Amino acid sequence: MEGPVESGKRTHLMCGTAAWSVAGFAVCVYFAYSSYADVRDSDFYWQGGWWTALTWAVWLVLAAGLLSETRCWRERTFFGLLAAIFLIGLVLSVWTSAQPAAARYAREASLALWCLAALASLTTLAHPKTLPG
Repeated sequence: MEGPVESGKRTHLMCGTAAWSVAGFAVCVYFAYSSYADVRDSDFYWQGGWWTALTWAVWLVLAAGLLSETRCWRERTFFGLLAAIFLIGLVLSVWTSAQPAAARYAREASLALWCLAALASLTTLAHPKTLPG
């Protein structure tokens, strides 16, 4: 029977688990392509409405919760990027009177962040190094 986790041990939610790393990469690539298609087609409109804002808020809380549960810099980077993307989505879904330039910048920023999150997900493929002792 295992005892409680020692305070010095680090929690790894994704590191070394290929399925989660690849799944995170695939999802991020999908949303990066979706954002790219929106930018390419000059579709900067963000879906509004309370249901959409609530969905973004739930994803933001989930990412922030996962961010707070890990101590690994690779996972923190990944979940931090996701939290930033979800924050952009939440703000732009609530801010229905956003100027087209601001909406375009936000769409381009989300594209860049999705690409970075995909790369960050790949960094979690490696097993964390274990320290002796």
